[in-house]
Amino acid sequence: MTIADIKKTMETKMDQSIEALKSNLSKVRTGRASPALLDSIHVEYYGSMMPLSQVANVALLDARTISVQPWEKGMGAKIEKAIRESDLGLNPASMGDLIRVPMPPMSEERRKEMTKLVRNEGENSKIAVRNLRRDANEAVKSWSRTSWFPKMTRNVPRPISRN
Repeated sequence: MTIADIKKTMETKMDQSIEALKSNLSKVRTGRASPALLDSIHVEYYGSMMPLSQVANVALLDARTISVQPWEKGMGAKIEKAIRESDLGLNPASMGDLIRVPMPPMSEERRKEMTKLVRNEGENSKIAVRNLRRDANEAVKSWSRTSWFPKMTRNVPRPISRN
């Protein structure tokens, strides 16, 4: 393994860690509606569990309301049940074939809880990146000890002094 390989693997792992942070932060429920909030919800569709985005159109009606429009008429009740049973604390309302998911306003207690959650997610990501950097530095040090580099520097002639 060369230094370029070590650097490349470290960069991909760090990018994955940052993407995981972005994914986790997009799932944090704030006072504003976001279709990404419902990405983690899976619905039973002909005997298999499918992501909500693959069985319905998820969009925003306004800043506080998400609309879910199933592609099949019979899926409305299953989608509504899946949203209600998720741990997001949302209460969908069905209006014909359109399901409206209003976002309740956040209380002061919930805001403080969200702040702690976001701070914790950020700290976990910092720790993961720090550990990856440490592992890469250790890999470079072990590579320099075991590769041709020390052998080559031992055989370099020393400059002759004029004293």
